[in-house]
Amino acid sequence: MSGAHVPEGPDTRHTPTGSDVRAAVPVEGAHDTYERGEPGSIGGLVADISRDISTLMRQEVALAKAEVQQSAKEAGKGAGMLAGAGVAAHMMLLFLSLALWWGLGHLLNNHGYAALAVGLLWGIIAAILAAAGKSAMQNVNGIPRTVETAKQVPDALKGNEDIR
Repeated sequence: MSGAHVPEGPDTRHTPTGSDVRAAVPVEGAHDTYERGEPGSIGGLVADISRDISTLMRQEVALAKAEVQQSAKEAGKGAGMLAGAGVAAHMMLLFLSLALWWGLGHLLNNHGYAALAVGLLWGIIAAILAAAGKSAMQNVNGIPRTVETAKQVPDALKGNEDIR
């Protein structure tokens, strides 16, 4: 075949001999530069990937802990306010209700209607305190940043991570 095109360089269809082996091409990694075809490079890459995944997981756990602690503080604050409101409502109900009931009973000459009026008043106060406690509990956010970054882990492992 006299007119056939013969490609330059080594023939890739046969096992290369010592004179046919091309020089190693550097491959840029996250931690080091590895030589393509270098016997330890795959092991090094796997070790680096394992170390990166381990670091990523530790960082995700640390972020989750920080967010849970912050949410727990907010929940504790709201629960403390609700408990304080309950204790305050009980004490006020105990002492002021008796005084108000007694005073109204003498004014109306009917202690039954006076007791009903006092009961309705404390029901209104309890509703106001419950609304304030519910409002405080709605400020608890959970762990939104951890959820967001955890969603990015599969893409990062595949190499499709957006650089920010």
